[in-house]
Amino acid sequence: MEITAQEVVKLRQMTGAGMMDCKKALQEANGDFERAKEIIRERGKLVAAKRADRETTEGTVIAKVSNDFRKAILVAIGCETDFVAKNPEFQAVANSVADTALAEFPANLDALKHSRIGETTIEELVVQQTGKSGEKHLIAYYETLEAPFVSSYIHMTGKVATIVGFTKAIPNSAGREIAMQITAMSPVSVSRNDCPKDVIEKELNIYREQIRQEGKPENMVEQIAQGKLNKFFKESTLEDQAFVKDNKISVAAYLKSVDPEVKVTGFRRFSLSD
Repeated sequence: MEITAQEVVKLRQMTGAGMMDCKKALQEANGDFERAKEIIRERGKLVAAKRADRETTEGTVIAKVSNDFRKAILVAIGCETDFVAKNPEFQAVANSVADTALAEFPANLDALKHSRIGETTIEELVVQQTGKSGEKHLIAYYETLEAPFVSSYIHMTGKVATIVGFTKAIPNSAGREIAMQITAMSPVSVSRNDCPKDVIEKELNIYREQIRQEGKPENMVEQIAQGKLNKFFKESTLEDQAFVKDNKISVAAYLKSVDPEVKVTGFRRFSLSD
């Protein structure tokens, strides 16, 4: 069956696949556009399966906040190379996924994958990108956050971002400062009080072993370990960390200067390179 150039262009506009891929799909489908679209998707899935073991440390991480500053999403689309990550089509797909996530606010990653952009599920859309580029693509991360006030920050590399919630509205510039702090310093929790118990115990076990290897008396081990743990809290919990813009004060002190009553309710941070 002869396939016209106009038909190839039409299928390309519908799927975004390459011209030769569209021509072959139409020939195989005997000119049936719906079947040709399925063939394009199937070939995308085949490529995805072949690339399943490849690393996806490149890509983009997007944080978006609702117009009322009460909801936010954080989504990462991974690929294999920086070249593909910077491609305008890849960026457009990633932003479409993020826009849909914010609008529909799916509860989890699986629900996001089944959300639709037009007639296509987000999972199918990402698989299609794998077929087009020949690189593995995946939704590497997705989380939501709700609070009385939410802010965000995306690092200039586009590979790490943060969303953070507060107990009340504050200037967005201040919220962005806290989001930037989290992005740069990667705290394990908001405060020492909500630091996960398994993290604390892991740190203490490391300190105890270090202290014993240094030959300190056994009756001093726990006291020294607790001292090291306090240092860990100052370096690794948000409120206790030195404020990046002014390391003479803590993040808690900075927040107090913004509003004595405001507290951080929680945050989500993701980096493709971690």
